[in-house]
Amino acid sequence: MTPKAWLIIGAELLLSLLLIYILLGQISSEKNRADDATSLAKQRQETIDDMTVRQRDVATLDAKYTGELADAKKQLENLQRCVSTGKCGLHINAKCPANGTTSAPGMDDATGPRLTDAAERDYFTLRERIETVTSQLTGLQAYVREQCLK
Repeated sequence: MTPKAWLIIGAELLLSLLLIYILLGQISSEKNRADDATSLAKQRQETIDDMTVRQRDVATLDAKYTGELADAKKQLENLQRCVSTGKCGLHINAKCPANGTTSAPGMDDATGPRLTDAAERDYFTLRERIETVTSQLTGLQAYVREQCLK
């Protein structure tokens, strides 16, 4: 073989080694990219799973406190119906001023003290609003404790 042939073989060998080195570098780079993508996908899936669990927990909390609020409203409606029909009395601390008519000593007036219809409605409206706010506040406190402080 002539020196020129050896030179061509050497050049081809060097070019082949250089090409192999470049290809191995690209393979390594692509492997790193694939590993990074896999890691990112895993991290995103964990985030999605955590959010799914939190949404389920929040839905459970919501159902619990919505149910309690519905029960409180039903109980209040039953009480209001009972008072309206006269089966139950609404006890209040009240003083009855003289109604301007005189009655015989020891005789009771024909009717006892009673709330006006508007005052009775306002009473039940306030009770309902108190129940609503209490339920909402309790639910929010549970949400903060169980979701935000995790």
